[in-house]
Amino acid sequence: MYILIYSWQIMAQAEKKGGLLRRSSASKKPLKEKVVLMYDEIFTTEDPSKCNPRFWEELFLMKVNLEYLEGKLESLDGEELMKIKDNINCLFQRCIRALAEEHPIRVVNALQTLCALIRGVHQKNKSTSGFDIINMLMGFDKAELCMKNLMESLDTLLCSEGSESLKSLCLKLLLCLVTVTDNISQNTILEYVMINSIFEAILQILSSCPSRREHGYEAVVLLALLVNYRKYESVNPYIVKLSIIDDEATLNGMGLVVGQALSEYNRQYKDKEEEHQSGFFSALTNMVGSMFIADADEKISVQTNEAILLALYEAVHLNRNFITVLAQSHPEIGLVTMPESPVPTTPVTPLGTTPPSSDVISTVELPLDADVQTSNLLITFLKYSSIVMQDTKDEHRLHSGKLCLIILTCIAEDQYANAFLHDDNMNFRVNLHRMPMRHRKKAADKNLPCRPLVCAVLDLMVEFIITHMMKEFPMDLYVRCIQIVHKLLCYQKKCRVRLHYTWRELWSALINLLKFLMSNETVLLAKHNIFTLALMVVNLFNMFITYGDTFLPTPSSYDELYYEIIRMHQSFDNLYSMVLRLSTNAGQWKEPASKVTHALVNVRAIINHFNPKIESYAAVNHISQLSEEQVLEVVRSNYDTLTLKLQDGLDQYERYSEQHKEAAFFKELVRSISINVRRNLAFNTISQEALLKEFSTIS
Repeated sequence: MYILIYSWQIMAQAEKKGGLLRRSSASKKPLKEKVVLMYDEIFTTEDPSKCNPRFWEELFLMKVNLEYLEGKLESLDGEELMKIKDNINCLFQRCIRALAEEHPIRVVNALQTLCALIRGVHQKNKSTSGFDIINMLMGFDKAELCMKNLMESLDTLLCSEGSESLKSLCLKLLLCLVTVTDNISQNTILEYVMINSIFEAILQILSSCPSRREHGYEAVVLLALLVNYRKYESVNPYIVKLSIIDDEATLNGMGLVVGQALSEYNRQYKDKEEEHQSGFFSALTNMVGSMFIADADEKISVQTNEAILLALYEAVHLNRNFITVLAQSHPEIGLVTMPESPVPTTPVTPLGTTPPSSDVISTVELPLDADVQTSNLLITFLKYSSIVMQDTKDEHRLHSGKLCLIILTCIAEDQYANAFLHDDNMNFRVNLHRMPMRHRKKAADKNLPCRPLVCAVLDLMVEFIITHMMKEFPMDLYVRCIQIVHKLLCYQKKCRVRLHYTWRELWSALINLLKFLMSNETVLLAKHNIFTLALMVVNLFNMFITYGDTFLPTPSSYDELYYEIIRMHQSFDNLYSMVLRLSTNAGQWKEPASKVTHALVNVRAIINHFNPKIESYAAVNHISQLSEEQVLEVVRSNYDTLTLKLQDGLDQYERYSEQHKEAAFFKELVRSISINVRRNLAFNTISQEALLKEFSTIS
C-alpha cells in the first residue's frame, strides 16, 4: 500500500523544479511540495508533531529534497540554528529510528536525510569545534546512544542480503561522515565510528564477489580513510584489525578492487595516448600536456586514484599477508566473473570524475600486449606508476609519484616480496610506459622479454633516473629511487641471486645523473644537498665493486662494470675534484662533500690502476683507440695487482618509517583525498522508480 501511495507521490512530484511544483496557470503562485512544507515546520521553534502526531511517519515517506534541506541549514546563522536545535536533534534521532524499520523507502529517505543534515550543519559550522557539531546534530547527552544505534543499523544493512541500493547509500553516508571535514583527524564524530566499528562489514563486502562488484571501490576508500584517523595520536582499531587480516578471500577481494581501479586508469591512459597519436596532436608531449594539464577532468582523475593508491599503501605497509596478493597471477582477460545482470540495480555514484563504478569493476584490464597471457596486481601497479611518474612538474603529480615510490620501498624491504620478485620461475612481460624523448625510439611492445618482476622494478627506476634531470629537480623522488635499487641489491647480495639484467643501463643512468649534478652544481646547491644523492650513487657502484661477484650473473658482467667505470673516468674525476674543492673549504658543504671524497676511494683506485695499463697496452700495440674487447682483455689480465679497500655498511640500510619521516606528507595526502571524495559524493542520483522496482521484488 505504501508503495502505491509513494508511486502516486512520485508522479505528482515529477514536474517539480527547485522544490516547487510548476504553475497550473500564469495567475497562480507556484506551490511548495509537501516535503518542503514539512522541512519548514522543522525549521521553526515549535515541535512539528504537536499539530500532526503522524508528522515523522509521513516525512520519511516523502522523497527527500536534499538541495532544499542543505540550503536551508546553510542559510541560518548561528543563533537561528541554536533556536531550532531541539528539532534538529529530534530529526536526527528520528532518522536513526527509521533505519530500523522494515519499509525500505523509509530507510532510503532516512539515509539521505542524515547525509543532508550532516553536510548542512558542518557546512554552516566549519569554524566551530567538533563538539559543537555533535551537540547541534544529536545533543551531548544522547550522542553516544545515537551513534551506537546509527552504527549498528548501518552494520546490519551492510551485512544483510537485502537491497544493493541501501548498501550503496550506507557507504555514502559513512563516507559523508568521514570526509565532512578536510582534516579527518579533527572530525570528532569519528570517535564513535572507532568505538562502534564497521570493519567486519567492510570485510564482508570485499570477500563477497557480488558485493565487491557493486560496492568494493567505496568500501576500500572508506577503509583507507578510517585507517588514517588520528593514526599517530592514539590506538586506531582499524589499523590494528587491518594489520592482522589473514583471510584469503578478503585480501584477494581488496587486491581485486585496487587492481581493477588501477587497470581502468591504465586503460584510459592508453586509449588517450592512442587517440592523440592518431589525431592532430601526434606529438606525445602535447598528449601529456592536454591529458594532465589542459583538461581539468583528466587531472582530477589522477587525484581519484590517489585514494586507491593510499589503500594499496596501507595494505602493503600494515599487512604482511597482503604481499602474497601482489604476486597472484591471473589471466588479463576474464579477471573477474562477469555479473549475471550487466546492468547494476542502482547507479554507483562516482567518488571522482573517473572512478571505477560498478561497470568498471566488472571490466577487466585490456592487455597492452597481445602476447601477455597473465598479469597480477604488482604488474598493474608498476604500469600505473610508470604513467604517473612521467610528469612530476606540479605538486599534485609529484605527490602521486612519491606515494608510488613509498609503496615500492615497502615492497623492496619485504623478504617474501623479494622472493617472488626474483623468482626465475615467475617470468612476466611488463610493458611500462616510457616518456617520449627525442634521442630514443619507442620500444616495440612485442620485443619485450619475459623476465622476473624485479627487472620491471629496476627498469622503472632507470626510466625515472634518465627522464627527470630537469631544472625543477625532484630530489626527494631521486633519493627514494636510489634507495629502492640499493635495497634490491642488498637482497641479491644476501641471497646470492644472480639476476640476468642489463646492468649497463643502470650504470649508465647513474653516471649520467652524477654528470647532471656536477653541471648544475650552483643551481641545485641553492635548493638541495646534492652530496647526499651523490654519495648514494657512488655507494651503489661500491656495492657492485665490493660484492658484485656474488650477485652479477657472469664474470663478464663484473668485467663490464670495470669497463664502464674506466670508460667514464672523466665523470668520476670531475666529481672527485668538485667534492675535494668543497670539502677543503670551511663552508656548509664541507662534511657531506668529504663523505663523497672518501666513498670514491675504490672507484679512483680502479681508474688509477687500469688507465696506465690500458695506455701502455695501446702504446706497445701501436693502437690509437682500443676496442671494448681489448680494454676488457687488459682488465682481466690485471685484476691480481689491484688493491681495494673494504668499505663497511654498504649492504645495510635504514628501514622505512612512516611516523617519523612521512607523517606530514600523509596528513596532506589524506586531506586532499577527503576533499576530493566529499566533492564527488552524490546522494540524489538513485532513481526513485528504480528503487520502487527493486523493492517490489524483495520478498
